[in-house]
Amino acid sequence: MNQIVEVINLRKVFGENTAVRDASFTVTEGICFGLLGPNGAGKTTTMEIVEDIIAATSGEILYQGQPRGASFREEIGIQFQHTSLLNFLSVEETLISFHKLYQQPEDLEYLIQLCDLHPILKQRNNQLSGGQLQRLMLALALINRPRLVFLDEPSTGLDPQSRRNLWDIVRTIKAEGKTIIMTTHSMEEAEYLCDEVAIMDMGSIIAWDTPARLIQTHCQGSSILLPESAFKMSLDALPFSWKRRDKTIVLKTAQVQEGLTKLLSLDIDLTEMTVHSPNLEDVFLYLTGKKLRD
Repeated sequence: MNQIVEVINLRKVFGENTAVRDASFTVTEGICFGLLGPNGAGKTTTMEIVEDIIAATSGEILYQGQPRGASFREEIGIQFQHTSLLNFLSVEETLISFHKLYQQPEDLEYLIQLCDLHPILKQRNNQLSGGQLQRLMLALALINRPRLVFLDEPSTGLDPQSRRNLWDIVRTIKAEGKTIIMTTHSMEEAEYLCDEVAIMDMGSIIAWDTPARLIQTHCQGSSILLPESAFKMSLDALPFSWKRRDKTIVLKTAQVQEGLTKLLSLDIDLTEMTVHSPNLEDVFLYLTGKKLRD
């Protein structure tokens, strides 16, 4: 498959601070690519450089194998995390206004249906809930028929239902062949939507792969969690590596089935057992040592 974006040795310096340090990655056409990292990692700066909003100090950005030309901004859509719209305009008026900015815009009725905007067309922009506003912003990002769509924290602050609804829309536009580059603090969102993710820390790309391969590479095995009261034997006699977390014992096992068989043979009460399989958040914490919003 073709590479739609290539980022080569990207570097950005603000005064004495280096925000991005020789970052390199490629984005294959038609996938959803996630750029993850704790606050201050450099991901927003990297996104803004790729979007052609700010200039790099050094490095190169290629779009479809060539330096970005005048047509680049016409062929991308951006959903910013924070955008101000005119309060006195309705959703319908906003869509029509943006629609007139482009020579070959997307069909408005298609966007209205895709983003479920029919029920709110007559509402003013300042009357929208968080989920409604995000759906409108996504429609505006798609209004110029972009080949490449940038999403900056698309579901921040949304309730679970609104978040899932937005995810479904994102998956739909990816299925139509658009390429998506997104930042997110939600590891669940990244696992659900992204075909590949790159994790940044201290301005550098420290890992880049599919979510499944990142988990397999960095966080093998599973954990079995049991209250300390479930054990009637010395914990040192357990055939597992383990650690105490408050009043909970966390046991590490390569295979859950094998671990459960051993626990049953030791006549340990499993009533309050919890099994945790590694996920992308475990990878993130393992690689960065930081919580998502540090």
